[in-house]
Amino acid sequence: MTKTSTPRVLTALSMLLAGAGLAAAAWAAEPAPKDTTATNPLGGKPAATAPQVAAGQPRQISWEELVPKDWDPAKAFKGIDLSTLDDGDPRANELLMKMQEVSNNAPTNPALNGVEVKIPGFIVPLEEAKGEVTEFLLVPYFGACIHTPPPPANQILHVIPQKGAKFRAMDTVWVTGKLQTLRNDSMMGVSGYHVKASSVTKYSGGAK
Repeated sequence: MTKTSTPRVLTALSMLLAGAGLAAAAWAAEPAPKDTTATNPLGGKPAATAPQVAAGQPRQISWEELVPKDWDPAKAFKGIDLSTLDDGDPRANELLMKMQEVSNNAPTNPALNGVEVKIPGFIVPLEEAKGEVTEFLLVPYFGACIHTPPPPANQILHVIPQKGAKFRAMDTVWVTGKLQTLRNDSMMGVSGYHVKASSVTKYSGGAK
């Protein structure tokens, strides 16, 4: 019987590649939330040069900026022909475990540590109280950590709002606060960044 590509392996690898910005053709500047995917995340690409930020104002960043430019998650998997593996092949499970390890240990961008930022994304609730989300993960595309495997750790932000936010899973928001390169392992995924958010507001598109 001819073997076919393993969906789980292909999905896991695509998440890694998308997290590093290697699989996307061109990101939309203002993608509609319902149309976002691992290769078309919210927020678009960063500007060619860092924008001037007024004193006391947060720096608006893109998800691509969270990934170190020299990180190549595909390097460890070059030369592997996924079409030779099927779901029952022990090598497929070994490869999935290796991909998960690479994803969970994805490096962060030290230049952003301690920077006051503003970034759009989708909410994955971790803790709720009285109908408000008090702790959540912020992810770049719809369904991440819930309907699809978690993206790499450098594409997940662990957010603690200053006050509870009245949002639901996969609502699209702007998060503003000081970004820290601090890892956290939650039941929904490993995050490489932490934000103590001064504000969590509804996403309305664009840079405003």
